[in-house]
Amino acid sequence: MSVGVGVSVSYPSISLSSRNLSVPSSSLYVGRKVLRPSSDIYLNLRCRKSRTKPLLAVIGSSRVPELDSSSEPLQVFDGTTRLYISYGCPFAQRAWIARNYKGLQDKIELVPIDLKNRPAWYKEKVYKANKVPALEHNNRVIGESLDLIKYIDANFDGPSLTPDGVEKQAFADELLSYTATFSKVVRSTLFSGADIAAADVGFDYMEQALSKFKEGPFFLGQFSFVDVAYVPFIERFQLIFKDVMNVDITSGRPNLALWIQEMNKIEAYTETRHDPQELVEKYKKLVQAK
Repeated sequence: MSVGVGVSVSYPSISLSSRNLSVPSSSLYVGRKVLRPSSDIYLNLRCRKSRTKPLLAVIGSSRVPELDSSSEPLQVFDGTTRLYISYGCPFAQRAWIARNYKGLQDKIELVPIDLKNRPAWYKEKVYKANKVPALEHNNRVIGESLDLIKYIDANFDGPSLTPDGVEKQAFADELLSYTATFSKVVRSTLFSGADIAAADVGFDYMEQALSKFKEGPFFLGQFSFVDVAYVPFIERFQLIFKDVMNVDITSGRPNLALWIQEMNKIEAYTETRHDPQELVEKYKKLVQAK
């Protein structure tokens, strides 16, 4: 039988072609292909500017250790600008990419936090919300990843991440407003047992959005904070769908395939990538926990 979970969502103004949401028993529909699940995990679910090699995983030892509950408190609000992140958090990855792209490595200190064993002083002295990312700048702390990428772009020197022109700015706002919905519809397949058609809606939207401006492979033609907002999540979804569910999210989606290819040439992004195998294993553990 087909598996379905109702997902209530709203979409920006791109019109998406309709899709038959009926999925054959024990099979996945993706693009024009039907693929058989190859993983017990799925069955149990019901479910910068230089080039670099695609799918490059940054060596963990090249990064400073995350601060945990045993770490001594930092001397906060001492004039140092700090970006608090977690290496595995996609929301924090957004702000990390923006910092890197603008060449702010010497101006914004990266402070990784262990989210599983957070230092008590982080909540008490730095950010009451006790989340990442957070930016300590000019004696205050700013949070929320979408706000942060705009703040970093507006308040620091470096290549602009803001789109040119009124039309692109309006479309950027639409795309940013869709980020939560995109994550929701895809995760409904991964974690809630919805059929693949639920995730297809999100990936089809990405494909169509990438066709709006023809002067480049990015969402707004030019690389912008919209690409920064989406790439940490598409990175994870591509890996999990391929390695766990035997589904290629770029099948029948040439714009998305080209976008991923070009994103993997941007060092500001690739140096923030997480170990692919760790991401997949983390997903499997989350599924097993459910």
